[in-house]
Amino acid sequence: MSVVGAIMVPHPPLLLPEVGRGGEKEIAETSRCYMEAAEFVRDCKPETIVLTSPHALMYADYFHISPGRHAEGDMGRFGAPQVRFSVDYDDAFVKALSDLADQESFPAGTYGDRMIELDHGTMVPLYFLNQKYTDYRLVRIGLSGESLLDHYRLGRMIRRIADKLDRRVVHIASGDLSHKLRKEGPYGFAKEGPVYDERIMDVMGRAAFEELLDFPESLLDKASECGHRSFVIMAGALDGCAVETRKLHHESKTGVGYGICTYRVTGENPDRCFYEKRTAAKKSALEEARRMEDAYVALARKSLTAYIMRKEVIDVPKDVPEEMLKTRAGAFVSLHKDGKLRGCIGTILPIQDNLAEEIIGNAISASTRDNRFFPVRPDEVPYLEISVDVLSQPEPIASEAELDVKRYGVIVTKGRRRGLLLPNLEGVDRIEDQVRIAKQKAGIDPDDTDVSLERFEVVRHE
Repeated sequence: MSVVGAIMVPHPPLLLPEVGRGGEKEIAETSRCYMEAAEFVRDCKPETIVLTSPHALMYADYFHISPGRHAEGDMGRFGAPQVRFSVDYDDAFVKALSDLADQESFPAGTYGDRMIELDHGTMVPLYFLNQKYTDYRLVRIGLSGESLLDHYRLGRMIRRIADKLDRRVVHIASGDLSHKLRKEGPYGFAKEGPVYDERIMDVMGRAAFEELLDFPESLLDKASECGHRSFVIMAGALDGCAVETRKLHHESKTGVGYGICTYRVTGENPDRCFYEKRTAAKKSALEEARRMEDAYVALARKSLTAYIMRKEVIDVPKDVPEEMLKTRAGAFVSLHKDGKLRGCIGTILPIQDNLAEEIIGNAISASTRDNRFFPVRPDEVPYLEISVDVLSQPEPIASEAELDVKRYGVIVTKGRRRGLLLPNLEGVDRIEDQVRIAKQKAGIDPDDTDVSLERFEVVRHE
């Protein structure tokens, strides 16, 4: 057996009459379609339910799989403590999936458990499912800040374990859509909200799962969705499968988007092996891009690769341009993977004898010492996009009016605290946002105006 079906469902506690106390009638059609999705799961007769929830334990660079044999939870935080849940985990599935992640140096497993009780992103789907079907064991998985492609890869690993253990599995992808669909809603309105909902329902309604990987992070962020990565893991679990798709419902009466779809696996379809196609195309594009890299980026990549693969700190190569040997300047090395930041460290002022040594050292630091991320893994090295920013000498400015987010980076200082933000960053379009982020990086109160400002220009090498 293997993954035989999947459903995409929302998780508003309001759907539960015990919580909604009549408010659930406003979204009665979502409740009706939810029950239809639960009946679909029942008809699939799964032995194991794999449920991905954005409200389970989440780490920036690790997928947490809930450990143990049993878990409980209730809706007490939503005013209904009498609504209780008790589940048995498929501990053999969890162990096999964690072991596979270890074998492949993939950041997933049962470490760091700080959330034993079931979350509402898990309990709301189970509320409907348990009315129709209870003969299953659960695997609960949280999302992460890793790339969309890594979420998809985790889904593929789930399917491999289902095959290996001969489990009949249904995947439940729990997640709401945009939270910014109505001005009068609890989260307000953003123009990206309706754009996201229309696009995601089109993609999920066609089971065009490869397109899930093309959603820009900026759109996901500005739409304030919470389910996209859950849907991507589910899509990975169906990679290579022919699926019969039903789009049951979408609505946004509360200002939050709720979408429901079902997917029945009907066989294999090699044309739907999206992961292999995507990684092959990406690797080819990156190889072509590397052939176009200038000496600055090539040096950063050579330094990073030598250190990650062999723990070797390279000497300055003999063929670097003379300007890199004669110049001293601060430099930042930035790493991206699948469009997401993977590390960024640099120096505001030079600390090495020349720019080449500055780049060598900062490339190593960006890949191993950025405390926002785990160190770069060897399997990630071929997929890294690298840029090098060479900084001009910072100059003091009197006010934010002398900044330009596209041209100037900013340094904010208060006492011994100092925060820097590079110019021309995706998603940073306003001076006030640029300064606020720099303050946050320094641990300075964003509302504190008693700060010193400096600006600088960069020469960006990509």
